[in-house]
Amino acid sequence: MANKGIDWSSLWKKDEWLAVWIGFLIIILTLTGLKLTSVKFKWTTDGEFASFMAEKMPMVERLAKEAGQKGEQALQEQMVALKAAAEAQNRKAVGEVLKKLDEAAKKAKDEGLKKKVAPLVRSVRGEAGNLLDKVFAGENILAGFYILIFYLVLATIGAKAMRIEIGKFIGGFPVIFIIAFIAQFLAGNYTILYYGLEYVLWCLFIGLVISNVFGVPAWLMAAAKTEYYIKTGLVILGSGILFGEIIQAGGYGIIQGLLVVGVVWYACYWFARKLKVDEEFSAILASGVSICGVSAAIATAGAVKGDPKKLSYVTSIILVCAVPLMVIMPWIIKGTGMDHMVGGAWLGGTLDTSGSVVAAGALVSESAMKIGVIVKMSQNVLIGFAAFILAIVWTFKKAAPGERPGAIEIWFRFPKFVLGFMIASLIFSFYLEPKTVDAVKGQLTHLRTWWFAMAFTCIGLETRFVDLFKMGGGRPAAAFLGAQLFNIFWTLLLAYLIFGGVLFPAPKF
Repeated sequence: MANKGIDWSSLWKKDEWLAVWIGFLIIILTLTGLKLTSVKFKWTTDGEFASFMAEKMPMVERLAKEAGQKGEQALQEQMVALKAAAEAQNRKAVGEVLKKLDEAAKKAKDEGLKKKVAPLVRSVRGEAGNLLDKVFAGENILAGFYILIFYLVLATIGAKAMRIEIGKFIGGFPVIFIIAFIAQFLAGNYTILYYGLEYVLWCLFIGLVISNVFGVPAWLMAAAKTEYYIKTGLVILGSGILFGEIIQAGGYGIIQGLLVVGVVWYACYWFARKLKVDEEFSAILASGVSICGVSAAIATAGAVKGDPKKLSYVTSIILVCAVPLMVIMPWIIKGTGMDHMVGGAWLGGTLDTSGSVVAAGALVSESAMKIGVIVKMSQNVLIGFAAFILAIVWTFKKAAPGERPGAIEIWFRFPKFVLGFMIASLIFSFYLEPKTVDAVKGQLTHLRTWWFAMAFTCIGLETRFVDLFKMGGGRPAAAFLGAQLFNIFWTLLLAYLIFGGVLFPAPKF
């Protein structure tokens, strides 16, 4: 392996470095006071709201009765009024009653009742206010337009540095942004949210329909830069991976995360190689199955310098397989009477995105969702470490016989956007005040979601089923499915041993 010098121009010409600078710029601007209104996507039809209120009626009746027994007459009256408005299917009246109910709850003397009424008011108020008209209101569309202009300027600067044809890029970028808007709008529906069909699936689906049914014009393909967008999103994601929260939540998630990642990664890699899948493809598959889905697959592809077509294959199959698991796993947990702590840990270790874990966990219980998120966060932390280890391994693996590669070769292979991810995580975990982190996390979460939405749209636009079916003769898909099946059973065993009170005392949340 020839000894290379450092190409300093990569700092402003390569997407992995540009993603770091753009991600850092967005974080810095947010920390220094930039305010961008989040676009509202949640919407509930009147029929869905009526069904939602019907589910809440037993709780309303129970609280009304308890308020009467404890002499909280004002609270009881407003509970009865809420029930009447809901039964009349008068959504506006429900909203008006909620204001009075909130005031009555604040004046109530019984602290126990106050604690029970507060979450009811919040949930009903949220759904009552999720009107379709608000999504298409002028101020909401304008908020999306401001983000589009902000991102178009940043992305175009990067595109110019990467020598992408600017005219086509500027023409295609808004279209990809609009598709991402439509996907998030669809995912914001109450029923769709209930079943956990998150925005990434709609982005992929719309992109796949366009690419496989209509075809993607050259001007649109010029702006379909999957890795550029997702790497930028991942740098911003680092600001949300807080080591302190994971440690405070207990070491159980970290223990399970290490055992899942280590064992499942090796099992998938071994199985894929047995099926004669090449080394780089096997490594990308293994990281996608074992760590945290698409993000880990992209980090691994950077470390092993994998073929973008293979990466597209892996990301597509990860997202397609996520849908049935999000529905089936909660059904199994509830149908078998599985302990919700164990079930949540199983979801967190198996499902490949944080959003899918939240959605599936919510279908089980609040405790299942919390445990699932803790386990998933513990695995997300391992992205950087896995990329670093793979960069070292692949550097030595690709070295010429008898040649000992130096640190510079490892540096060439290490994905630089992962460095940005880790720096952001460390700064937000140990340097910034918790008050500051809390103040900016909402906006940063919303902004990174836009990058991810555009990235998954591009995955769909770049993916053609004909090409996928030709690649590897179906062997990579077989390796992924076999490894995912092993992952399901291995993670279930670990969840039972670690969170079920077998090896350690059962956690309390």
